[in-house]
Amino acid sequence: MQRIKEIEAEMARTQKNKATEHHLGGLKAKLARLRSQLLEAPKGGGGGKGDGFDVARQGDARVCMIGFPSVGKSTLLNSLTATSSQPRAYEFTTLCCQPSVFYVNNAKIQLLDLPGIIEGAAEGRGRGRQVIAVAHSCDLILVVLDATKDDRQKELLTRELEAVGIRLNKRRPNISLRIKKGGGLTVNFIVPCPRLNLKTVQQILQEYRIFNADVVVREDCSADDFIDVVEGNRKYVRCIFVYNKIDMLPLNEIDQIARKPHSVVISSGALWNLEQLKERIWEELGIARVYTKRKGQFPDFEDPVVMTEQRGPCTVETAVSMIHKELLKDFKFALVWGSSAKHNPQHVGLSHQLADEDVLQIFKRI
Repeated sequence: MQRIKEIEAEMARTQKNKATEHHLGGLKAKLARLRSQLLEAPKGGGGGKGDGFDVARQGDARVCMIGFPSVGKSTLLNSLTATSSQPRAYEFTTLCCQPSVFYVNNAKIQLLDLPGIIEGAAEGRGRGRQVIAVAHSCDLILVVLDATKDDRQKELLTRELEAVGIRLNKRRPNISLRIKKGGGLTVNFIVPCPRLNLKTVQQILQEYRIFNADVVVREDCSADDFIDVVEGNRKYVRCIFVYNKIDMLPLNEIDQIARKPHSVVISSGALWNLEQLKERIWEELGIARVYTKRKGQFPDFEDPVVMTEQRGPCTVETAVSMIHKELLKDFKFALVWGSSAKHNPQHVGLSHQLADEDVLQIFKRI
């Protein structure tokens, strides 16, 4: 912890310019490496995941709620689901992970109410390590905020999640890193990259004791982006900022908040705008329901194969492997009806991208 504070202080003292950018890149790499070590699960017999945090995945997608204490997460859980998580008028009501489920367009969504995050959760305070571990397993994060307070709460939460490797509403940088046993370091910039240069790349890799590697940078990115690629354990997840308690605000303030990017305004207590929140959850999850069909029979509309963009591409290959992994070995081709097909039916292979409510018929080798 002391070393982390020293590095942060040195970064604050260092002026940002062309002459110091590679030095700052090295400091950022040191900081990221130390934070990763700090957040590693403690070795030995004690501890474990912690009571109430070992939650089995169920449903077609997993969504978690993160926020500071007393922003209304438990009330929102009760409003969306049939769970009775008792809210109180004091902080830290939820002391363990509260799981429940709700349904959107017949898709089963698991909703987790995590304990209120306090500042410093990235350092393990307030059961922060367990909270963050569960967040890493989710397909979507709802950051629940108190609409009656300023945006400092949003900035603090985003910073805490960034510090533990969770990237909200971002995608993985288009950078390839291949570590070799020898041959030195090769760095190729395919596009102009004013925020990252060869010297900074070398400085960062040196901090990770990587001296032999092939690096290809295919888009403009920063030193932080490159560190994320080197770490290799970042979670890129979609996020909705849910502003609760809007029943306590005038209409003009509600309108201003609603226009913010990736945001939804609600009142869980007054049951305002919850249907729009469900619609946004559906959109952000990128769910595709695929109905299977046997030859000579009607499609099975009761039990679809449900895929989400967060868990991988919604392709025929993904759908086949979800039905049965052994089926991939005998796969010959498939017929697809629906919006992804150029004509109905379309003869497709494993790489075909499926759309929501497509019908899929699989043919095996004989």
